[in-house]
Amino acid sequence: MDAQLPRRLARLIEAANHDAVHTLDLPLRNVTPDDQIVDFCAREDRVLITKDLEFADSFFLRREPARLILVLTGNVSNKELERLFQANLPKIVAAFDFGALIELDRYGLTIRA
Repeated sequence: MDAQLPRRLARLIEAANHDAVHTLDLPLRNVTPDDQIVDFCAREDRVLITKDLEFADSFFLRREPARLILVLTGNVSNKELERLFQANLPKIVAAFDFGALIELDRYGLTIRA
């Protein structure tokens, strides 16, 4: 999970029996360069969750990261973000059967590729 998202979101995902790592859990913490985050996701077979549109560009140009959740909620409270993830987590997990890029906004999910 990218630095722009709260660490407690990773803990919420873990509480739902899914493994999650926040950039704060990495050796370089929140200053981990984007390319190292992508490499980590590839090595560990992880989904990257981010608000950073540069990762979407990388996904479309190079398919890196291989699986991406792009959070397009704009400015919402952490509580609202957590509510959105709790409400949509089963759908997010199932959506990766159909695509590798999932967009989450205030209204639900869009499966892109």
